[in-house]
Amino acid sequence: MSFEALVGWTAAEPLSSGVFLCPEGDGPHPAVLYCHAHGGDYALGKEEVNRGARWTDGPPGAALSAAGFAVYCVDMPGFGARQGEGTESALAKAEAWRGGSLFARMLADQRGAFEHLAADPRVDGTRIYTWGVSMGAALAMWLAALERRVAGHVNITMLADIAPLIASGTHDRHGPYLTVPGLLREGDQGDVAAMIAPRPMFVAHGERDGLTPKDARDAALAKLPRAGLTTFLQPEAGHGETPEMRAAALAFLARHAHKTDRERQP
Repeated sequence: MSFEALVGWTAAEPLSSGVFLCPEGDGPHPAVLYCHAHGGDYALGKEEVNRGARWTDGPPGAALSAAGFAVYCVDMPGFGARQGEGTESALAKAEAWRGGSLFARMLADQRGAFEHLAADPRVDGTRIYTWGVSMGAALAMWLAALERRVAGHVNITMLADIAPLIASGTHDRHGPYLTVPGLLREGDQGDVAAMIAPRPMFVAHGERDGLTPKDARDAALAKLPRAGLTTFLQPEAGHGETPEMRAAALAFLARHAHKTDRERQP
């Protein structure tokens, strides 16, 4: 079995019901598919990109647009304009009964968002990066790992292996969306993230983040090839994006996304 099989990786229909921000000037522009977080704020959803949240360093959309990136974000099932589809608990149970997972459904929608973004003439389809905090980082990471057209990935406060989380009981602090049935028979989150290499990847953690404790994050990080990898550990930070993480992630994107085609050749 492959990681693709675990999440039912199939062709996706473009998902065009999101928030799109575009910088001024002639395109095509590099772009960020921004995957919103959870935080128990089901009403927020895709508006995180415009409004920010308690787990972000202000609105990410404005910062990314100012840095020259088009930005796209869609609601996940049960969030924002899609709350009418059901609660997270109801959606997770329904998907399990059907033999799937809510995470796989979310990932399929993110793939549809990528297809929509890649088809936009204002966007350079060879320079689309995924970015997320917490739940958004998990979705952005899996998408970058399985969709080879993704140019690179920004992962903030989420990369951790699941087996150590289960051993410590920390897995139960995450929502029911974060379940990929059968993953631990095939590997773990670090093995998925490793598939992104040698494409560039930025990983930020807070030393005081109780949702990604040291043993779990170190286990995942140890599996990542060094090629293209940038890590950022902030000793005093918890589970959320800080100004320092935001600045480092934007600098990472600037180094990679604004290179010429010739400079991006391996």
